[in-house]
Amino acid sequence: MRIAIHGGRVVDPVERVERAASVWIDGGRIVAVGEAPAGFVAGRTIDASSCLVLPGLVDLNARLREPGLEHKATLDSELRAAVAGGITRLACPPDTDPPLDEPGLVEMLRQRARAARLAHVHPVGALTMKLGGAMLAEMGELADAGCVAYSQGDVPIADTQVLLRAMQYAATFGHRVWLRPQDAHLVRGGVAHEGEISTRLGLAAIPSCAETVALATLLALARETGARLHVQRLSTAEGVAMIREARRNGMPVTCDVGVHHLHLCDVDIGWFDSQARLDPPLRSTRDRAALRAGLADGTIDAVCSDHAPVDDDAKLVPFGEADAGATGLELLLSLTLKWAAEDGVALPVALSRVTSAPAGVLGLPAPRPVAGSTADLTIVAPREYWVVRRGSLRSQGRNTPFLGHELPGRVRWTLVDGEVVFGD
Repeated sequence: MRIAIHGGRVVDPVERVERAASVWIDGGRIVAVGEAPAGFVAGRTIDASSCLVLPGLVDLNARLREPGLEHKATLDSELRAAVAGGITRLACPPDTDPPLDEPGLVEMLRQRARAARLAHVHPVGALTMKLGGAMLAEMGELADAGCVAYSQGDVPIADTQVLLRAMQYAATFGHRVWLRPQDAHLVRGGVAHEGEISTRLGLAAIPSCAETVALATLLALARETGARLHVQRLSTAEGVAMIREARRNGMPVTCDVGVHHLHLCDVDIGWFDSQARLDPPLRSTRDRAALRAGLADGTIDAVCSDHAPVDDDAKLVPFGEADAGATGLELLLSLTLKWAAEDGVALPVALSRVTSAPAGVLGLPAPRPVAGSTADLTIVAPREYWVVRRGSLRSQGRNTPFLGHELPGRVRWTLVDGEVVFGD
């Protein structure tokens, strides 16, 4: 269908510019920005007055819970939540049941995602079989099936020799390795950041060094092997400083942060609020400030939703027994806009952290609202506020520490391959 989008301000995070312009779409691609092509007759016109026209968001960490965990969420429910949040591409980690360690599982997931005709799904394969940390997965076969990288999800590899071999193999064949830095022994049994709050509440604690000890190991092994390392979901000030120093020394490491950690800290646990039970745990106000600064100055490449839908039964228990996780797909854009406004970050720069930068981590061309690009677009009203309520969330997992919060930026329409997949 030919679509014309009028009245909006088009934002290009790559060139760091925004301007008032119309966008013209035909055959799933943007054919012009500004003046209409000769003879163009739109089959549909979208009035984007008071809206921003953005490249579709790219999310580096969204659990879709299929296969095997459909009681928490389904592929259909989470992809609908994704496009409602303006996300047109997402990477899903391998910690499903069974894990994504076989080509058949990856192919099935991709086929089901394509059939849904919503957001594009990029599976991340298991680094080791069954995520057991002992035997390497068949990375070559998983790559042929469509995996974009290899990860352990939230299951750290305790045996550093296995991790060394995995990174050597990945480096040999040019595979990307995405790992979250956490020491298997230092995190064991912990549920909250080690500090005054966990002490006062009597909660088993996870020290900051659980991240930094593991991060030092990852950086050393990546330097030794030449593996393309992406560090997932940093949570500490010391971790940010280590990444900054590694880059200063010329190491091509990338990293991201979960959007919840830009706004919340361990104080938000309150009196054992299980909605704030996250993994990694919410850290101190100092850590939060360092994460925000690192994202602003580019030390942290991207912000992800860290979407982990959890069923109600797993949250309606004492804090220490609750499942870690929260919904994030529908909040990613709004919370990014909120961070940008609070810290004075220019809009195109902030949006690059959820569009062009994560696309680069995936090894994809940066999404741009320019002629010739795929028409994956998000149209958002930045000055419209909405209240996060369970009934308004499309994700099957409706648990989030932001319930009741008023957030900026209402997504009005989302287009994938030139088709309107969300909006009236």
